[in-house]
Amino acid sequence: MAKKNKPFRPKARRPRGFEDRPSDVIRAESALIAKAFAVYDSFGFEPLQTPAFEYADALGKFLPDEDRPNVGVFALQDDDEQWLSLRYDLTAPLARFVAENYDALPKPYRRYQAGSVFRNEKPGPGRFREFTQCDADTVGAGSAVADAEMIMVAAEIARAAGLRDDQYAVRVNNRKLLDGILEASDVPNTEAGAVQRLQVLRAIDKLDRLGEEGVEALLGDGREDESGDYTEGAKLNSAGIKAVLGFTTASDANRETTIATLSGLVGSSDRGKQGVDELAEIDRLLTATGFGPERVSFDTSVVRGLGYYTGPVFELELLAEITDRKGRPVRIGSIGGGGRYDDLVSRFRGQPVPATGFSFGVSRFVSALERMEALQSEAQPPVLITVFDKSLLPEYFKLAAELRASGIRTEVFTGSGNVTKQMKYADRRGVKLAVLIGSEEAQAGQVTLKDLVLGAEMAKAIETNEEWKSARPAQQTVSRENAVAAIREMMADE
Repeated sequence: MAKKNKPFRPKARRPRGFEDRPSDVIRAESALIAKAFAVYDSFGFEPLQTPAFEYADALGKFLPDEDRPNVGVFALQDDDEQWLSLRYDLTAPLARFVAENYDALPKPYRRYQAGSVFRNEKPGPGRFREFTQCDADTVGAGSAVADAEMIMVAAEIARAAGLRDDQYAVRVNNRKLLDGILEASDVPNTEAGAVQRLQVLRAIDKLDRLGEEGVEALLGDGREDESGDYTEGAKLNSAGIKAVLGFTTASDANRETTIATLSGLVGSSDRGKQGVDELAEIDRLLTATGFGPERVSFDTSVVRGLGYYTGPVFELELLAEITDRKGRPVRIGSIGGGGRYDDLVSRFRGQPVPATGFSFGVSRFVSALERMEALQSEAQPPVLITVFDKSLLPEYFKLAAELRASGIRTEVFTGSGNVTKQMKYADRRGVKLAVLIGSEEAQAGQVTLKDLVLGAEMAKAIETNEEWKSARPAQQTVSRENAVAAIREMMADE
């Protein structure tokens, strides 16, 4: 007798590099985004939502290889055989939106946005293929004033997230300064020198991880890491390597001193002088608005690895000292950053369109706050109305509606099982307060309220009847008309 074919049952599994987000993570991330949005809004920015897909050619410098649009990004061909790609970040879609609606938008155009971005890269620890970014950008303002404002926004978001001023710092630099140094080192500021410049930027960006010796190797011929992988170097001459390394250590705790030092380093380079002048303008505005060096510093080791930045760049760094499970120190480092990018919108329009922005990774920021024990839990578990008698369901839902109208999160148990099973469910949900209404309570016009947290504590600590009687009761019966007020009072005592 032939065996019956078993029905196909797909294996429950999620793709590598993608995460399921449980409720506590969603709430923490949503709360952080709301706080960031409040800061953006207070500065006069407006919200925008762009689609997850863009035409691949619109990604421009974000696209690793235009001939292979599914490398680095997730791409597919539309029915008209045009390549579509999931957005790599939120900046390229903004550039496309501004170019497409340029004449109708006020200039400068100021927008903020949060949403998922996607990277078609090999996943690893802390490296995901989908994550959430939260951005603000100003398009159409070419002066350092707009950059100074973005730096202020970054510092204010750190405060809004609940951090003290000694727990974070915004570190600022200017790409034009490095351009000036490289010009003096015979690296042309042309398309031909773009690859070499990008190698220099990426080398400096590894300074905190590889140290001066490792960066020196990457600025020269190259470096072989512990696994045997070899990274090609920028091929600077010895004078160029010395100049770049000297530039990365030119910072001082005093912003004015740093500006004076940099003025001497850039020499006669016009681009370098522009960078110095822009930092001086940023310092003037930061000082006038109370953003002192303890919140915002000038740091020439900050370059940001992306090649499209054209002027001031900055990073929001968390300074708290934390340890892993084995007690070893863990450096959190940068959780966001930004800077000036004046060439992205001009790709579409063929004319200069200045822009500057700030972005942070939401999951990374939340994870850092949790490690720093600075994550503020704002969600209360619901009050649970247990079901003793299904004929009383209308009364249960009526009370639930009254509690919700009073601002109290409330759930009526909709599953199956007796009260013992419902209490186990409440324990798994972290419920602190349960409401019990049986037929006797209903007839008497009463409601029994059970403090599950206090009850569990009392059961552990109380040893005698006298102690039980003198303690605050974990369970009390109140009149139905006073139920909402009594529940609010009990919740306030938690």
